[in-house]
This record gives sequence, structure tokens and C-alpha cells, in this order.
Amino acid sequence: MTLAPYAAREDRSRGRRHAEAPPQGRSEYQRDRDRIIHSAAFRRLEYKTQVFVSHEGDLYRNRLTHSLEVAQITRSLARGLHLNEDLAETIALAHDLGHTPFGHAGQDALDDCLKAHGGFEHNAQSLRVVDELEDKYAEFRGLNLTFETREGILKHCSLSRAATLGDVGERFLSRHQPGLEAQLTNIADQIAYNNHDVDDGLRAGLLSIEQMCEVPLFARFHAEVTARYTALTPRQLRHETIRRMINALVIDLHSETTRRLAEQELADIDAVRSHGKPLVSFSAAMQRENRDLKRYLSEQLYSHHQVYRVMHKARRIVRELFEALHADIRLLPPEFHAAAGAAAATAGETGQARVVADYVAGMTDRFAQDEHARLYDLRQLR
Repeated sequence: MTLAPYAAREDRSRGRRHAEAPPQGRSEYQRDRDRIIHSAAFRRLEYKTQVFVSHEGDLYRNRLTHSLEVAQITRSLARGLHLNEDLAETIALAHDLGHTPFGHAGQDALDDCLKAHGGFEHNAQSLRVVDELEDKYAEFRGLNLTFETREGILKHCSLSRAATLGDVGERFLSRHQPGLEAQLTNIADQIAYNNHDVDDGLRAGLLSIEQMCEVPLFARFHAEVTARYTALTPRQLRHETIRRMINALVIDLHSETTRRLAEQELADIDAVRSHGKPLVSFSAAMQRENRDLKRYLSEQLYSHHQVYRVMHKARRIVRELFEALHADIRLLPPEFHAAAGAAAATAGETGQARVVADYVAGMTDRFAQDEHARLYDLRQLR
């Protein structure tokens, strides 16, 4: 496929933090993708919550299936826009590597625990995973990914954190944009999680079709489906409606982004980065409909009492794990105990807290529950 002039090109990549011989039989961005897929952090995503904790059912999305859905949407859009499909897929697969157990509840709890130490941001943690914590190569720490992949992983970042991240944090300080592949993945993430959360919410019985018809985007395609088909099962009705929603969002994003790019004279990816605002976007009308959907899910699904009660317990598990391990690092496994001690010697309590957060953030839902029981349940003496 011929790449647009403003797409990311590996022959113009800003490279890796540690020089390596070029890959054979694959591109630089494919090498990044392969390293991500073979990482321990990627495998752990299978047992990390999206909305529903893993024990609630095998058919609900988790962080791994979510990442795969984001990658599918991203690849399709990147191909249609003549962007670098390999890079877009790679960013999508990596974007949640630093997420905590129990989804946003775990993230919020860990952020509260680290308020005095710079807070916790899962995007920054994803970068930390690929830069430092995946430690299996002989010649460098982390996965030694290309700048463009690392740039895409760090889609949000506080200015104080950005100042500590070197080249990949510079755009937040200079108010620049990431490449189009990164911008695309950011919105594909929204498309994926909004629509699969509708699917999972309906499947779980926490949302109803009647409720969802209060949302204009859903109501429009529900009406189209029911007008065309008269004897659908609930599963078919749900799927036919949601797939049309996804398709409409993807087509609108492609159309509006194509229009915006045609208005600009972008010679290369650097022109994209120096542009004043993102170029990948929905139309104004679709932005409103997407916001309405997101707001409705926040009010009716994420705040549903059954979800809230589970997440309340999840926040407690994460908070109490951090408190116990930070208070006495001897409770940590040997490698983390050593790392926490070394970090404390060089960066004080903040360094120690960050290592404890690395350990907790890397846990799966199930391991976090088991570890909490081992630390707090007096009936478990091992």
C-alpha cells in the first residue's frame, strides 16, 4: 500500500533508545508489535477487568479482547487513510499494558495512594512497562520500542510527568500533537469501548434495549434493524444494532478525517505534530452523538449499583495491597523487594512507592484478590 506523505515511515523513524541491527523479514514497527505480543504484560491483560470482573462470566470483554478490538478498528481505518497500518496496530495492542487490575477502579485507587508521589496514570505506566519493567533482553531494559510506538502509547500525560520523560514527553510541553497513527488509535479506543460496553451491559442485564433507545445513536440503528427484520432473537437484535453503530462511527471518522487532511498541506509527519489540534476526528454531529452515548453509559452502566459495589471492593483491595506493601517492603517478592530498596536509596520514599505501584499495577484481578487474602486473611498462613 502506498503511504500518504504524512504517514509514519520507518525510514524516517526517530529510532530506538538503544541502537539495534535492522530486523530481517519484517518492518521496524512489526518488530515492535511482535515484542508487545510476546510480553508478559500483554498476556496478563486477559485477566484484567474492562467493566466486568473476570469471575462474573467468560463472555465479557477483558483488557486483552478490548485491545484486539481496538487493533481491528485501527487497522481498517489506517489502511483506508493510507497511514502506517503496522504502527497503528502496534500502538493499539500496547495502549493498555500499564492498566491496573479492576479497570478504572483500580487505577483511581492507585492514583489516590500515590498522590504524594506524583500520582498514577495508566498511560504513563504503559510506557514504563515497555521502557523499563519488561526486563528479559540481554542488551537493554524494556522492549526498546521505536519512538513512534512510544509516542502513541503515551496518549495522555500531566505536564509534571512529561517533563521527566525526555523525548517522548516533549510534545506535551510544546503543545504538539502525536502522529496520525496515534491519534487514530485514541479514537478507535473510544469506538471499541463504548460499543462493547453497550454489548456487555445488555448481555449482563444491567441495561435494557428500552433504556438504550433513549440514546439517539442506538435508537437510530435499532429502528433500522427492527424495520428490516421482524423475528430476531435478543442476541441478533443486539448484535445487528451495535455493528451498525460501529460502522457508522468508523465511516464518519474516515470521512471527516479525510476532509480535514485534504484542507491541510502536510508534507510529512512533523507537519502533523506541529499542527495546533488533532486532525483525526468525528464530524460535529457524530461527536455529539458519541458524547451522548458515553455520558449515558457513565450514568446508567458504570454507576449501576451492581457494578459500583464490585468496584468499591476492588478499590479497597488495591488500596490495602499498596498500603501493606509500602509500609513493609519485606512483604514484596524478592525481585521487587530488591528494586524497592534500591529505589528508596536513590529516590527516597517516592522511589519505593513507585516500585510498589509497579507490582500492584501488574497484577491480574485474580492475583490481586489472592494476594490480598494472603496478606489480610489470618486463616491463610502461607
